[in-house]
Amino acid sequence: MKIKKKFADDLNTAVITTKYILERQSPILFVSHFDDGYWQFSGPENNLPDEDYRVVSLDEIIKMDSSVLDIADLPYEKDAYRENTDSSWKIVL
Repeated sequence: MKIKKKFADDLNTAVITTKYILERQSPILFVSHFDDGYWQFSGPENNLPDEDYRVVSLDEIIKMDSSVLDIADLPYEKDAYRENTDSSWKIVL
């Protein structure tokens, strides 16, 4: 049995995502962990205007897609991506 990792951040931590993820129009395919500790969870959409971004809790993201637990230890200033929801996460070096 594979044990999922846990985020060091509190589940109430505010994270950034898009309205497309929240409306389940897009899967989470890209994750960024910024140097200031913020997390961003994005889909395939590029160059979105600011009004398409939303702030939600980390817990809400995990409930939407628990596979993000696989990259819970993503270091600061790193990104992870996957081709689709059946693919494994890859960390950008």
